[in-house]
Amino acid sequence: MNFSGKRVLVFGTGISGIAAAGLLQKKQADVVLFDGNESLETDRVLANFENADGIHFYKGELPEEVKRHLDLAVLSPGIPVDLPLVCDLRDAGVPIWGEVELAWQCGKGTVLAITGTNGKTTTTSLLGEIMKHACSQVQVVGNIGIPYADVADDMTDQTVTVAEISSFQLETIEDFCPDVCAILNITPDHLNRHHTMENYIAAKMRIAENQRGNQVCVLNYEDEILREMADRIPAKVVWFSSCRSLESGFYLEGNHILYADGKTVEKVIDTEELNILGRHNYENVMAAAAMAVSCGVPLERIRETLRTFQAVEHRIEYVTEKRGVRFYNDSKGTNPDAAIKGIQAMDRPTCLIGGGYDKDSEYTEWINSFDGKVKLLVLIGQTREKIAAQAENCGFTDYVFADSLHEAVDICYQKAEPGDAVLLSPACASWGMFPNYEVRGKMFKEMVHTLEE
Repeated sequence: MNFSGKRVLVFGTGISGIAAAGLLQKKQADVVLFDGNESLETDRVLANFENADGIHFYKGELPEEVKRHLDLAVLSPGIPVDLPLVCDLRDAGVPIWGEVELAWQCGKGTVLAITGTNGKTTTTSLLGEIMKHACSQVQVVGNIGIPYADVADDMTDQTVTVAEISSFQLETIEDFCPDVCAILNITPDHLNRHHTMENYIAAKMRIAENQRGNQVCVLNYEDEILREMADRIPAKVVWFSSCRSLESGFYLEGNHILYADGKTVEKVIDTEELNILGRHNYENVMAAAAMAVSCGVPLERIRETLRTFQAVEHRIEYVTEKRGVRFYNDSKGTNPDAAIKGIQAMDRPTCLIGGGYDKDSEYTEWINSFDGKVKLLVLIGQTREKIAAQAENCGFTDYVFADSLHEAVDICYQKAEPGDAVLLSPACASWGMFPNYEVRGKMFKEMVHTLEE
């Protein structure tokens, strides 16, 4: 689309919204920036732009005369697609895009996109490192922290873009078409936003809906939903598995990650050579390797990166050891399935900190995964009583409440013995207590480092 002279609404003033407005400004669009938060300070919002000329900012309510003269609306990921304003615009025939769609329309080069309930950040970071060792121009963007729209205007035909894409972002694509994509897994999450599991699955599957037969979609064979949906994907499907051998694809056999191309089988790497823990991370390694191989990266180049890659911050991240107690930060375990992976990675008695914002999740499967490892569960946040009730139903009663993360850390340190672990893996979002999981994880690490020996 030629954006010059088009009147485009950007809904949301977070980093994605600011990036989208800035990109549209470069494309000579007439930008209307809007946020429903009346308390925002106009000067602070407009200070995000080198030149705010041509940016029309509204807050609280969008005037009717503005609504009537829009050519396009671009939503930030945090804006639900069923808000009354969004529905009104859609009914009026205004195209509804997200920041990812806008960036893809403006960008160039090869796009590698990753989604899934869990493992996105690790897989995206790892694939980004692999591609940086193989290509001269690489951008790592999306839900990982750098808005896609921030760098879209700088791309060339030689650029390789590695993008972490959330279900929120996939709701608002139209023509977005990655050359290679991966869906790592689909388990219940964000049902407060998507309302039903069917809607959530449909959002995740959109990553591949515009692909063609000469493109690639990497899928987890051990995910029942993905096995059922695979026939609907128009691209070539490449599988990976952590539980069985495959005739073609990547799979885990003992402590070996192997690659079968249908004719020969080649060892990719031994798991002991990796610096990241757990079967779920071996799945992330296989997904990243499958995507890289699909782009023509030699296995030897992939191995070099796998041997040096370190764990992503806030994902089963070793913090320190004090008084013989090891501390792990898994703040990115923001749903029960992700938090199960954190428990599975522990090899010692564990004091677990859980709880936070309620995303309408159920915690029974998480509690049942404790499997004798969790000696104490310290619960914080909005969900603490809900989790406690479900723990009681599962027969787990070794839990206490804490009023803050600081208190939870202190309780764990008092109860832990030498040889134990303290794990922050909340199974919940951070909202209500912290702005995001990164702040929660950083505060946890700061608190741990101040504990007296």
